[in-house]
Amino acid sequence: MFPKYDVIVVGAGHAGCEAAVAAANLGCKVLLATMNMQTIGQMSCNPAMGGVAKGQIVREVDALCGYSGIITDHTAVQFRMLNRSKGPAMWSPRAQSDRMQFAIKWRQMLEAHPNIDFWQEMVGGLLIKDGRACGVRTSMGLEIESETVVLTNGTFLNGIIHIGEKQFGGGRAGESAARGITEQLVGLGFEAGRMKTGTPPRLDGRSLDYSKMEIQDGDNPPGKFSYTDTPPLKNQLCCWSTYTNQKVHDTLRTGFDKSPMFNGRIQGIGPRYCPSIEDKIDRFSDKDRHQLFVEPEGRDTVEIYINGFSSSLPEDVQYKALRLVPGLENAKMFRPGYAIEYDYFPPTQLQTTLETNLVKNLFFAGQINGTTGYEEAACQGLMAGLNAALSVKNEAPLVLKRSEAYIGVLIDDLVNKGTEEPYRMFTSRAEYRILLRQDNADLRLTPIAHRLGLQGAAPRMERVQAKNRAVAEIDAFFRNASVNPDELNAYLQSVDSALIGQKTKLHNILLRPQVDIPGMAKVLPELARFLSAYEPEFVEMAEINIKYDGYIKKEEEMVSRMTRLEDLQLNADFDYASIHGLSIEARQKLAHTRPRTIGQASRISGVNPADVSVLLVHLGR
Repeated sequence: MFPKYDVIVVGAGHAGCEAAVAAANLGCKVLLATMNMQTIGQMSCNPAMGGVAKGQIVREVDALCGYSGIITDHTAVQFRMLNRSKGPAMWSPRAQSDRMQFAIKWRQMLEAHPNIDFWQEMVGGLLIKDGRACGVRTSMGLEIESETVVLTNGTFLNGIIHIGEKQFGGGRAGESAARGITEQLVGLGFEAGRMKTGTPPRLDGRSLDYSKMEIQDGDNPPGKFSYTDTPPLKNQLCCWSTYTNQKVHDTLRTGFDKSPMFNGRIQGIGPRYCPSIEDKIDRFSDKDRHQLFVEPEGRDTVEIYINGFSSSLPEDVQYKALRLVPGLENAKMFRPGYAIEYDYFPPTQLQTTLETNLVKNLFFAGQINGTTGYEEAACQGLMAGLNAALSVKNEAPLVLKRSEAYIGVLIDDLVNKGTEEPYRMFTSRAEYRILLRQDNADLRLTPIAHRLGLQGAAPRMERVQAKNRAVAEIDAFFRNASVNPDELNAYLQSVDSALIGQKTKLHNILLRPQVDIPGMAKVLPELARFLSAYEPEFVEMAEINIKYDGYIKKEEEMVSRMTRLEDLQLNADFDYASIHGLSIEARQKLAHTRPRTIGQASRISGVNPADVSVLLVHLGR
């Protein structure tokens, strides 16, 4: 009935969709198995992509020929660049999406790929032979063979939904949980755990009073995620914000005795940086209000997402508390918020390729690894799909360094440090964030996509080459061109910058923090004419490179020093127990993680600098 596939991807959320596309773009024959074809690419929680550090990840996925950025651009209803008041390393793109159109676009693009087949049914187990994954077994008993398997089960593995004292099995509202895979993997020797996440109530937008809220408009002009020629965003929708108050908090507290979080029914650990509303008022009892973001679910629906009000309290308590929030006094609820508890597998059981240590040709991606967020899931799916395909083709795996991408930081953190709570990416997790900006993801990663031979990489590479040329030409112009005081002093005075008394190079003036290229171009006609030949994105990048040149070079020197450790390989069957100079904890952690390099070993929790020195001596270094 079925051919033998190169890659089977289990689950069609953000991780599964990107895994399928990545493997297919390398020429592999892929089967995407999902319990429901109608929920492919579903936004289970907030209708948005990107955010602080997450936006950088989406651009990195796009630079590696993933689809998340393209689909976001096609279905966005609002775009904002966050942290513009800070340095460019902190700038993070974020877009509100049309939830229904987002899922529809994902399905359309997947179905348009000739290398992707689909099967709608729950996968209840894996086919394992001689320690290798070689296919899956469905709930109807069908066996489908493959060279590799990628598990992207999201919150569905033995998922339990909690609303107050009510609980029922499910991986998402209205969808059943997946059973069988956890039990099989545990039987094979895998360690499993439980985690928890949640979602807010959804409201009827017609019942809200927006005049009592603060409006949040998108950027003008709006940006985008993809480096390809996606359509510009038009007719942006508004978002709003409002605040809880003491009456809201007091009402919520009346349900604490029935809260599954506080009475012990939820055993899993929830996300530290996206707590439920009841967790906020319990942990931050000194705060008299918390901000809520009122976000539209799409252009053709009145459904509203209340960002910041995630809850698993009884639905009547949620309803009463919401109606005490300014602007929500007459709110009608579409459905209450809920918490969901699910199985995950500590990611220290993975290699940096996302292949499992215990079963060859089996890859994990997404929330099964203990992460939270669409973007974190998408990038893991991309990397798992690529490495599954590279394994099939007997080619070297792709492992991104911490200095190359936020994706590299995320996977390195997971594999070497593990996580006991849902992992979320932040800019602060990266040592080299001046190098890992959102504007240069294509320069960093598209050459890798082109080298791998990914479908669609060639035209992207042409644009990367054009961008490099443009940035170099703009830099040269600023280093060579000079300006007279009478041409620029009025502008310098308007931005509170010191006046110049003689002819000065444009490059030196641009180094001033108050000065920017658009401002200079308004008063220097020759500069404006020169820049008109270049895309605004190229000009902005050239400005960043000029202003932060010293910091960029300093980070590049740090990367060069660390690369020496990264290049020192460790044998996969290295006998750490025989090295008596290592601490007992280091021996145990190294034997468990099996790091590929000294650099990776140095980042494992419990491995200290003295242990690294012992390893270096043992290697003759």
